[in-house]
Amino acid sequence: MPARKTKIDLSYRPRLADLRPLLAPSPTLLEARAATPRVTAAKDFKDRSGYAEEFLGSFVVPWPTVEDAIADDVQTLKDGGDRLDYTHFSITMSRSRRLALYVGANIDGGLHVDVARSNDIWAYDGRLPIDAQVGEDLYASNGLDRGHLVRRQDPNWGDEAKIANFDTFHFTNCSPQMSGFNQKTWLELEDYILDNTQRWKARASVFTGPVFADDDRVYRGVKIPKAFWKVVAYLGDDGKPRASAYMIDQSSELGQLELVFGQLRTYQRSVIQIERLTGIRFANLADYDGFSNEERATGTRIEALIQGPEDIRL
Repeated sequence: MPARKTKIDLSYRPRLADLRPLLAPSPTLLEARAATPRVTAAKDFKDRSGYAEEFLGSFVVPWPTVEDAIADDVQTLKDGGDRLDYTHFSITMSRSRRLALYVGANIDGGLHVDVARSNDIWAYDGRLPIDAQVGEDLYASNGLDRGHLVRRQDPNWGDEAKIANFDTFHFTNCSPQMSGFNQKTWLELEDYILDNTQRWKARASVFTGPVFADDDRVYRGVKIPKAFWKVVAYLGDDGKPRASAYMIDQSSELGQLELVFGQLRTYQRSVIQIERLTGIRFANLADYDGFSNEERATGTRIEALIQGPEDIRL
């Protein structure tokens, strides 16, 4: 009996819709991938030495401490420590706010390396639980910036410049700040500090953080800081220790739900004032700060509005 032949229809052409399930992941799978947070594993940070207290030589600048009143707010790491060390900078986190209490970076202007900025990819730090870090949900589709506290360029020096640049893109180093032109004066201050360290091939240790207040407005479950501060330690032209402090204040207008902020004002303040505002102690840096010494002598609070680099006193 002859074999039975099967007739094949060569005219059939599959539709794209028929092939789509085979060619691409399902929408559910794509959503799952997009929702998967990017996390840098704790083991990847094992060689980071962090902020160096003796970076300025004989001018030892200790890591800041906190008052007893806020000691319980310092976030503990999975390994039991309380400081996140990165390349040339470190961070102490707030447990209640899930943002940095303060950060500290060493800047070496003589060894600065320009690292090109590419697509910003922010990650969680695996040394902390993800829910202990404010992440992408706060910043999506609004006017908030993922504001670097340790500025991206500051730790980018020496052979580890590229690693330092990568390290700055972690949500632990991120705090909600207003976007665009409103940051102009604060950016000028940061540029001024970095440019001067590069021009004179000098070194500086810089601390930065938010001012937390009980009445900070809540947005997407996160309290938004009204102000940010900066304390700079360095050696003057005469080789003697110096310190200065600054604060940017956005408390006058926080705007609508979409966080359209009012005009910002940046002030030079005393180290003593920053300590009073934050509950953070900067060892004896106030002794090397002209504003602090003037306040002690006169009993009057000193501040100066900064409208441009010419107003900055270092």
